Amino acid sequence: MSFIRKLIVEVVNAKNLMPKDGQGTASAYAIVDFDGERKRTTTKLRDLNPEWNEKLEFLLLNKESMVSEMLEVNLYNDKKSGKRNTFLGKVKISGSTVVKSGEEVVVYYPLEKRSVFSQIRGELGLKVCYVDLAVTVTETAGDGDEKKEDKAEEKLLETGQDGDKKEENVKEEEKKEQEKEPKEEENQKPTEETPATGPSPAPTPEVENPPIAETEKVKLKENQFEIIQKSANLNVSNHDLRSLSNDRSRSAYDLVDMMQFVYVRVVKAKIAKSGNLSTVFSKLVIGTHSVKTKNEKEGKDWDQVFAFDKEGLNSTSLEVSVWSEENKEGGQKTELCLGTVSFDLQEVPKRVPPDSPLAPQWYTLESETSPGNDVMVAVWIGTQADETFQESWQSDSGGLIPETRSKVYLSPKLWYLRLTVIQTQDLQIGSCSEARCPELYVKAQLGLQTFRTGRSVLLGSANPTWNEDLVFVVSEPFEPILVLTVEDASNSKSIGKTKIHVSSIERRLDDRTEAKSRWFNLSTEEKNGADSSSSYTGRMHVRVCLEGGYHVIDEAAHVTSDVRASAKQLTKPPIGLLEVGIRGATNLLPVKTKDGTRGTTDAYVVAKYGPKWIRTRTIVDRFNPRWNEQYTWDVYDPCTVLTIGVFDNGRYGNNNHRDVRIGKIRVRLSTLETNRVYVNSYSLIVLLPGGAKRMGEIEIAVRFSCSSWLSLMQAYTSPILPRMHYVRPFGPAQQDVLRQTAMKIVTARLARSEPPLGHEVVQFMLDSDTHMWSMRRSKANWFRLMGFLSRATSVFRWLDGISTWIHPPTTVLVHALLIAIVFCPYLILPTIFMYSFLILLLRFRNRPRVPQNMDPRMSYVDMVNLDELDEEFDGFPTTRSSEVVRMRYDRVRALAGRAQTLLGDVATQGERLEALFSWRDPRATGIFALMCLVASLVFYAMPFRVFVLFGGFYYMRHPKFRNDMPSISANFYRRLPSFSDQIM
Repeated sequence: MSFIRKLIVEVVNAKNLMPKDGQGTASAYAIVDFDGERKRTTTKLRDLNPEWNEKLEFLLLNKESMVSEMLEVNLYNDKKSGKRNTFLGKVKISGSTVVKSGEEVVVYYPLEKRSVFSQIRGELGLKVCYVDLAVTVTETAGDGDEKKEDKAEEKLLETGQDGDKKEENVKEEEKKEQEKEPKEEENQKPTEETPATGPSPAPTPEVENPPIAETEKVKLKENQFEIIQKSANLNVSNHDLRSLSNDRSRSAYDLVDMMQFVYVRVVKAKIAKSGNLSTVFSKLVIGTHSVKTKNEKEGKDWDQVFAFDKEGLNSTSLEVSVWSEENKEGGQKTELCLGTVSFDLQEVPKRVPPDSPLAPQWYTLESETSPGNDVMVAVWIGTQADETFQESWQSDSGGLIPETRSKVYLSPKLWYLRLTVIQTQDLQIGSCSEARCPELYVKAQLGLQTFRTGRSVLLGSANPTWNEDLVFVVSEPFEPILVLTVEDASNSKSIGKTKIHVSSIERRLDDRTEAKSRWFNLSTEEKNGADSSSSYTGRMHVRVCLEGGYHVIDEAAHVTSDVRASAKQLTKPPIGLLEVGIRGATNLLPVKTKDGTRGTTDAYVVAKYGPKWIRTRTIVDRFNPRWNEQYTWDVYDPCTVLTIGVFDNGRYGNNNHRDVRIGKIRVRLSTLETNRVYVNSYSLIVLLPGGAKRMGEIEIAVRFSCSSWLSLMQAYTSPILPRMHYVRPFGPAQQDVLRQTAMKIVTARLARSEPPLGHEVVQFMLDSDTHMWSMRRSKANWFRLMGFLSRATSVFRWLDGISTWIHPPTTVLVHALLIAIVFCPYLILPTIFMYSFLILLLRFRNRPRVPQNMDPRMSYVDMVNLDELDEEFDGFPTTRSSEVVRMRYDRVRALAGRAQTLLGDVATQGERLEALFSWRDPRATGIFALMCLVASLVFYAMPFRVFVLFGGFYYMRHPKFRNDMPSISANFYRRLPSFSDQIM
């Protein structure tokens, strides 16, 4: 006879549940998990106080294991009956607290949250007990013993499962819900649950306002965020990889691999018998590569250079032929070959700068029909360091196309224009009656920027006064005219306007000199037919200047790459040099189709640091492109960020489409060791409307060189921004408006370059959407805060573990340390600093060896809900339906409600402390005053070291001398009044 324990869980009812179906109710059901088994109750439709009274039984073959098991009950809103399958709360019960059958009672457990974002309330009533069952097993000889015992156990399990055939169908569904449900799904769009599918062959192109996706979550694999440090074959001593900052005689391409190109320079041709030739051109053929020069009249030079990527060639023979184009009657054109000359690429000479260019030579063209013709050609093998490479026809970049060439762009130089509107006089607005008093304001317009002052009510004959500052962002070359208009808000009419030429505005570097104020006449223009005249309507007193002491912030503050002031006079010399080698990318995914048959990617890289933007050449139709381009920047502050983005060229091939972003990485210069080369591969993760997607890897080499260690150390002691940001700062709201305006100016200016740098590229590099609401970013920042607080709470847990004697040897050592501190107090600070030094010294070997990139897990992209992603990609103002906007608004209200509760709780603690000294509670303050008097007498008579010693011993007293209830001081503090009861 053996005993098997059966656990009986009776789900009685629930009270005051949170409505989750969008109609003020919830259709709840319970899922009970214990010892690897899962069972569920029926669904109670649209009831916030459901009653089940259902018993669920679990069998344990080993009854001793129940003590270590945990019973978990989860409540959900049924998506089949309602609209959403959302989390309603959970209860956890330790198996050691379960009583025998007959002793059970209904216990109401408060529902717990799954995370801090969960919106949960209510209670769950449960009856939990166990009963031991005796099982008799017939003993037989041979192999029948195990079979009969298994059958007996199976029969017993079947009797204790309450018809679990239905449960088998439910189990898979609930597992999918647990995997798909994020930590909070309280207010999401109604969606149908779909099984997870593999990655599609091509990612979804970027759109401004994508529709809501139908899946619920995208999860990323564990190895998608790895940073791989590579040992590349560079032209520097390998890994120490020391700097070449003091030896610039080396090649400028020492951070990248040298790529070999076959260069062909076709200069001109000499025709023996010209005849009636109209135009002549040359054709170059290497295997499947075929290209021709421009058509020129006989006697004129072509002088064109062609560069063929040697790795992409499928032939060792180069053929250069000359062709003539004749015009015949009827407008028809015929082409005639005048001869061909062949070159064996294995015998072509190599050229490495700074060698002089290879001189072109005359070669005789072989032809049976037109003998005696010559062509002037130079053929050599070089690298991307060749001076002719940038202006040559390139086989890997689609030819000689402006949209695929490497370029360097410069952001416009930005200034702040400060306009102080002081007052107006002699305004011609008529009399002011009691029924109508004009409300005047000044409108200032500079280009597309328009700002208004506050309203000033004109009473009697008083002159309206404002004394308000209006700040504009301007770029060189400046907009020509600043227009000021005085308007009446009561009738929306203009009283007068004046114009200020920006070229006449003075510049100032700091606040030590005040700009001179000026008077300007106001006038109105009256048009009478073809003639127009102006009339005097008053004058305006203003002060206007260009602020050169500020740095105009045109990117997100946490990823700024430049902190210099606008005025050149305030710029300090650079402290170092940043060199970046953009080597290549691997395993890129196709982002578009070519000829409607296959996927392709035309990738290029954009890097930004300071005002300098660089754009590599576009490598056409390759998933593993190799750019091997190197660029340099001057560094003025080490605590800045380099941003590198990878894009697909949508403008190649006259498509005029938007460039699709493939991924972006950031490197903070302060995390780099000086005079060392870092060669690493970073994962390219892009956030699309369908979720986060890994698009490939990019390999870059970075070196931060610094010639003066003293200048670098001095930079750490200097303010980050120029002086004007601290002595006359802008408010947060105004600073955000100015930053957005600066971003728009930079975007518009770079889009007007040739070739243009698309606005979608610039906005992605500048993180122009960081000010927009995003549930994902809110969760990421919340968990950052919780991660920091968890480290602080670990100290308190350690102190609590010492006081409760969890590890007695540690507590005994702390007692000894306390005695040493009390009797040798002069050793406190030296000991603290020495321990800090030793800890830092031990952690030095575990320091990061590679520059860190953006962390998708920290960005919460692997757990974000697709409805939240759709909200993040939605434009401003929204383009979604009113139902979706209402759902999202309710979600934001719920989060804001919890945030305001948290702020109220923090404020309550401070108000309670103030209440001790304000006599708001006379009895509590009287007790505190009496305690202060007694404490002063005690400390006067008792040495401080004795108090510290006995106080420490009392805090670390053994648990047998402790009380489970809160201490007297905690009870006293919690009873102090706050202002929370005065809030309406």
